[in-house]
Amino acid sequence: MALQLNSPVFADGESIPDRYGYTEANVNPPLEIDGVPSETVSLALVMDDPDAVEPAGKVWGHWVVWNIDPETEQIPEDWDAAGAHEGTTDYGEPGYGGPNPPDREHTYRFRLFALDTDLALDSGAEKETLEAEIEGHVLDQATLTGTYAP
Repeated sequence: MALQLNSPVFADGESIPDRYGYTEANVNPPLEIDGVPSETVSLALVMDDPDAVEPAGKVWGHWVVWNIDPETEQIPEDWDAAGAHEGTTDYGEPGYGGPNPPDREHTYRFRLFALDTDLALDSGAEKETLEAEIEGHVLDQATLTGTYAP
């Protein structure tokens, strides 16, 4: 079975409920993980907004988490990332930073990576640093997308 990432509050390609937005409750949506390869040492999760390139000039990083226990099957709403490390969003804040499109509906990606190693990144690392660090260590990956409108 391939790595899978789902959410009980929105289906792939569907609308992310308002409460998970940056100007709303700004808590992460619950996520469900399945099909983690047996040789996985750790998981990493990145939430970003590729539609932000035009208004913001880059793919906006909303959530960066690494060294997640590979036995993790669920990430609860408003997760405290116990045992894992959270990086800094492009809002300049640690932890989760919800959707906040400035212009129109955007599609957000939750990307989960099964890795063959633990990462030696400092807390507060940004999305680009994590993406460079996982290169060559990805055993499998899964993507969940959701839309959010202003």
